[in-house]
Amino acid sequence: MKLNQNISQWVFILFLFVISCKKEKTQEQSTEYKPTPYTIQIPAGFPKIDIPSDNPMTVEGIALGRKLFYDPILSKDNTVSCASCHKQENGFTDPARFSAGVDGKIGTIQSMTIINPGWNIAYFWNGRAKSLEEQVLGPITNPVEMNSTWEDVIAKLKAIPEYRNDFKKAFGTDKIDSTLVTKAIAQFERTLISGNSKFEQWNLGKVQFTDTEYEGYNIFFSEIGDCFHCHGNLLFQNLEFANNGLDLNPDNGLYDVTKNLKDKGKFKIPTLRNIELSAPYMHDGRFNTLEEVVDFYSSGVQHNSPNISPLMEFSESGGVHLSSEQKVALIAFLKTLTDQEFVTNPKFAKP
Repeated sequence: MKLNQNISQWVFILFLFVISCKKEKTQEQSTEYKPTPYTIQIPAGFPKIDIPSDNPMTVEGIALGRKLFYDPILSKDNTVSCASCHKQENGFTDPARFSAGVDGKIGTIQSMTIINPGWNIAYFWNGRAKSLEEQVLGPITNPVEMNSTWEDVIAKLKAIPEYRNDFKKAFGTDKIDSTLVTKAIAQFERTLISGNSKFEQWNLGKVQFTDTEYEGYNIFFSEIGDCFHCHGNLLFQNLEFANNGLDLNPDNGLYDVTKNLKDKGKFKIPTLRNIELSAPYMHDGRFNTLEEVVDFYSSGVQHNSPNISPLMEFSESGGVHLSSEQKVALIAFLKTLTDQEFVTNPKFAKP
């Protein structure tokens, strides 16, 4: 009788053990790495976007990247974030001519906009980064920008339980390193798509251009203004580098990367989307207004500048020589490229 009782007790204990194991296994499965795939919504007419096979878009990755983009923890003294120099209301650029980094150090080149970056094939004004992931690496260790080290950044992120959990959800690993940081921020940046300006609404027949805007449209897409050679597609940039005749002795630009003298003075052609909001203009921020930019292309081009782009067909005469009325019309059209939804979208704002 006693033997039977002992056997019953052991059977009961074994039953509890099995149930406990199943429960633990179920709990482990519930925390399994199951990221949520994210499909980028591409505006009508835009080209296909290439997503790196080793960094697929996920809801969890984008959320982590957004958090990191706005967190000054990436800088040496926790004062400078990506968003410090790339403000949403300015088309993710800096309204200052040159951005201030850690300890107030000032750079020597204007922060580029981050608008539709997933379609670019090179990053920074001189094209020194070939992917969004590579682009993220630079500012964190740059002594004039975030002035940090990856060792320090990773140590700070690992010390925060919330970040450890975020990386686990996004990438399925307890490891945090520079590769995963850059992948997350790149995922977020690929969502920064602008394609719903007045120009789009007009193109879809939903709104009308004013007479002045329509005149500017015709100037832009004709030899009158000759803007379309560099900015004539729906991205409003041709993804190339060009010397646009700013100076007779131009800055290095692409030459710093290639060391080819034929590339001296060539800079990445920026998008004109949200151009109304992204002053100052040019790689060195020399122009404060669109009026100054249009004046330059109208009569200020330095046609003897070395390596000037062959697309600048009007350079021999110093510019396209627009009338005052034509300048007003061209600027009116450029302002139709402002996408208020983009610069106010809460999904792009600080979380």
